[in-house]
Amino acid sequence: MTQAFNSAALVGSTGQGSEILNILLSHPSGPKTYALGRRPLPQTSQSLFPLISPHTSTWTESLKSVSPSPPIFFSSLGTTKAAAGSIAAQRAIDYDLNLDLARAAKESGVKVYVLISAAGVSASSPFPYPKMKGQLEEEVKKLDFEHTVIVKPGLLLGNRQDRRPAEAVSRALANGLGAISNGWLTNSWAQDATVVARSAVVAGEQCLEGQRQKGVWIVGQGDIVKMGKSKRQQDKMQG
Repeated sequence: MTQAFNSAALVGSTGQGSEILNILLSHPSGPKTYALGRRPLPQTSQSLFPLISPHTSTWTESLKSVSPSPPIFFSSLGTTKAAAGSIAAQRAIDYDLNLDLARAAKESGVKVYVLISAAGVSASSPFPYPKMKGQLEEEVKKLDFEHTVIVKPGLLLGNRQDRRPAEAVSRALANGLGAISNGWLTNSWAQDATVVARSAVVAGEQCLEGQRQKGVWIVGQGDIVKMGKSKRQQDKMQG
């Protein structure tokens, strides 16, 4: 069944999420966009409805208060151990809060759930970060949205503030290789953050428009590049 893309909700509106937010705000359908966050957003738009609170414990109720419920919910919520202060604090955001919001979205009647995850994560990993991300993927699948879209990029490229020196070095290398090869040396292991955001929005739209079968759709790095760059070419032509 086709549904109108007239509204959307988003959590994680900074970093990768800011790219998704910018795409939603410039979308030709002009969807009302409800953005959960701790701090005021730099973006302004008549279609932007910030749901701002420094207390994340209130976010699930804020999401459920939106009426009518948006048909699609994007989550790019995440942090680092350094920013959170500990693995336990990181898990409280990356896993617990994400899952609470997914459950709230389901209860609210959201039909399409889009999660920005990561390549190589697994619930059985011996390492905390890939383990919590993998566990989150498994739990949101169980919520049985009409469409569960899990976007799994590799290393995110672009202008990002890195707290992890090793990742910053890898990103600098990938940015350089991508620039001299038009992406073919990096597409299989690193993607531009804007391309990832475009692919997430395109995937969500395809679900709303009935172009995808109901169930779980894993969007890997190949599909991210294909959908994200295809959408970029369309935008250039329209511009």
